[in-house]
Order: sequence, then C-alpha cells, then structure tokens
Amino acid sequence: MTTIREVPSTARVTSIAVDPLMAADDFNALREAKALLEHPGLAARISHLAGRPIEKSLDVLPERWRKTIHASAYTAIDRALDIAVATLDAQRPGPSANRWHHAAATLSGGAGGAFGLLAVSIELPISTTIMLRSIADIARSMGEDLSQTEARIQCVQVLAMGGRSDRDDGAETAYFAARAALARAVSDAASHIAARGLAEKSAPAVVRLITQVAGRFSIVVSEKAAAQSVPVLGALGGAVINSVFISHFQDMARGHFMIRRLERRYDPARVRAAYQSIKLAAAD
Repeated sequence: MTTIREVPSTARVTSIAVDPLMAADDFNALREAKALLEHPGLAARISHLAGRPIEKSLDVLPERWRKTIHASAYTAIDRALDIAVATLDAQRPGPSANRWHHAAATLSGGAGGAFGLLAVSIELPISTTIMLRSIADIARSMGEDLSQTEARIQCVQVLAMGGRSDRDDGAETAYFAARAALARAVSDAASHIAARGLAEKSAPAVVRLITQVAGRFSIVVSEKAAAQSVPVLGALGGAVINSVFISHFQDMARGHFMIRRLERRYDPARVRAAYQSIKLAAAD
C-alpha cells in the first residue's frame, strides 16, 4: 500500500470524521467536495425554484421527446469529446472563470427558451460546449494537465455526474458509483485516443464512452426539458433554467477535480475511505 506522508500534529483535524495522516486543509477540501458532489441533483434544484416537483413533468414527457432528448444528448457529448481532444487550452493559468461561463450559458438558455422543447436539439450542443469549457477551466485551476488525453476525457466524464441520489446508502455514494461504472470506458477511450486520435471515432472504445456518458447526461437533460415545459417556469424563461443547469455541473466539476487533486497527493483508497468516514459521521 502507498505510504502516506505524516503531517505535524498542529495541522490535523480534530473531529469525529478524521484521517490523522491527511493535512487539515486537505481534509476540509474533501468535506467541501463531498458537499458539492452530494448536493441535490438538477431536478431537486429546479423543483425548489418552481415550487413543485419536476418529476411529475418528467412523467408526462411524450415518448418522441424522450428519444429526441437522448439523441440530442448523444450529439452533444460527441461534440464535447471533439472539443476536449482538439481544442481545450492546456496552458492558460489562473483561477477558473466561473462567472463568465455562467453568464454565457444563461444567455444561451435565454435565446433557446423562447422555443421551449423545440429548441433542445439546437440549444443543447451550445450550452454543453460552454459547460465543457467551464469544466475544463475548473480542472485546470485544480492542477489537471489538460495536455494529457485522460485529463481531457475526465472533463467529459463530469457531464455524467448527476448529484445525490435517493438510492445512496451508507456503503456507497452516487459519485464513486458513477466513477466506477465509467472507469473502464474512460480508460479504454483515453488509451485509444492517445494512440490514434479521433480519426477512428467509430472505434468501440470511443463509441462506448460516448454512449455511457450520453446515457447519464440525457437523464439530467430530460429534467431540464421537463422544467422548460412547466408553465410557471416558462415565465422565468430558459435563461434561469440554464443558470441552474450550468451551476449544477460547475459544482460537480469542482467536487470531482478536488478529489482528483487529493488522489494525486494521497493513496486514492485513503481518499475514498476518508470521504466515506465523512459521510458516515454526517449520518450519525
């Protein structure tokens, strides 16, 4: 097992949930990451905004719209992968420009909001591109080397993260379950793209990654589309919905790349165990 460096006793956390070999600042960062990653998902956030459950609107979405949303999600992830591999700036230093990306996504939502569900297939690739740029900006600010294919694909993977699930229990979390489910697809696609680029985009490894991420992303997109069909939210417009939409994925990105930063410093198994200890302590 990897040896974890000792830290001075003055830098340790004194609380119920604590890893004595993890510096206080790092343990507090892990707490923050957990809070971000287990924040209620998009549907809950929009439901709070609307004052009514979005799940009811999801139930009445026509089947043809479900198919349209899934196809749009696939296209959006397909384009996101192109952007991640080809054009993300790996060198620009500094903190992430969350507000700029948030404003751009809000304007995009406002432009598409006038057309409701009809605009999903047009507006989604635009808002997804903006979100990916924001995710990459956050990743870079957390020390990710975006010249590496695997780091770029990690940015795309964030789009598969939906937030806290009601099915979570003390033994597992939605975050680590999602990472485990996508781990093989991410690894295989990263190896393929690093060796051959996207010239063979129909290769099984690449298709598998796009399909798995799009399948999870389409769930969140369906929640967004359902919100746009709610009359009370129609008055607020697509701009407000997109504001919540990008805020959700910025939170997922911040939490995910905080944890990856800690995993570069400590044994990943120790980071996961410490995360779990925080979860169990909060449940007591």
